[in-house]
Amino acid sequence: MSTDYKFQGWMGLDPSAAEGNMKWQSYKPKPFDETDVDIKITHSGICGSDLHTLRSGWKPTMYPCCVGHEIVGHAVKVGSKAEGGIKVGDRVGVGAQSLSCLRPDCEECSHGVENHCQIGNVNTYDGQYPDGSKSYGGYADYWRGPSHFVFKIPDQINSEDAAPMLCGGVTLYSPLKRNGCGPGKKVGIIGIGGLGHFGILYAKALGAEKVVAISRRENKKENALKLGADAYIATDTDPDWATHHATSLDLLISTVSQPNMPLESYLQLLRVHGTFIQVGAPEDRMPAFHAFALIAKGAKMGGSAIGSPAEIREMLDLTVEKGVKPWINARPLKEANQAVVDMGANKARYRYVLVNEAHAK
Repeated sequence: MSTDYKFQGWMGLDPSAAEGNMKWQSYKPKPFDETDVDIKITHSGICGSDLHTLRSGWKPTMYPCCVGHEIVGHAVKVGSKAEGGIKVGDRVGVGAQSLSCLRPDCEECSHGVENHCQIGNVNTYDGQYPDGSKSYGGYADYWRGPSHFVFKIPDQINSEDAAPMLCGGVTLYSPLKRNGCGPGKKVGIIGIGGLGHFGILYAKALGAEKVVAISRRENKKENALKLGADAYIATDTDPDWATHHATSLDLLISTVSQPNMPLESYLQLLRVHGTFIQVGAPEDRMPAFHAFALIAKGAKMGGSAIGSPAEIREMLDLTVEKGVKPWINARPLKEANQAVVDMGANKARYRYVLVNEAHAK
């Protein structure tokens, strides 16, 4: 394939970019290293992280910034030291992480949890590589980055389905798998949106005995049950929902990112020795709760961030084995600004995927 191509994409220049004001322009990628891969992008999922970053919600963004970390396309340039057996022409993808330190003395990297590397973690966009160059994401024509975090996409998974799995999917698969979701376990998914819908899909794929979808209103009940949920709790409808469903779940995964979430009520749902995992990331602090919400049941509370390369490969294999199919809405890349606005208005059911129509033919 030709290597005569330009790096250009939708760039956020200031916080107004989250309001649909990204600009299409060229940018300078990191210098090509022999461990790198260049990807001709066909699909890029829209993640909530994109909006947080475009508006500098979590921290000040290094503008200009091209977001998008659910990238699928074809390898067009592969370094001589690239990992994973990737060849030019292969259909590949990259998620929310593009580098970790990968040092043998790094406790995280040497134990297969590169996503929690505390030394050299670089995000797929709005990050900085050791040489000082910036990382740019998938709302673009091409992407360049280290091969360790590039994955071959199984033939059985469509590109538009694979893209949102690479962040949204593994963000739910990883804590479900690591916290024992499977036969005999009763699992709750809080928040039925882009992340939560993956929670239902993968909890069922992992064989959970019962999956309970939890949302504020009744309007997502029908979809949640179609996705595979066995039961649905609408917290705005039943004022005593926490009492009615107390001590019923082994594992709760929270995808919501509101700082005023009813956290202590959620914890009431846990069984003895149950586990609550937070994956939604508010731009403010989480609410306080009484310590006895954990102490009385010997319950645990934790967090989870994306997933390791090994977990992404596991998830893709499970997706093929169980026929997991996300609910996506495809949007042309040229409509990225409107798609971002619609994402912010919670119109996605349940993940938007930008299609680079010039490359997807």
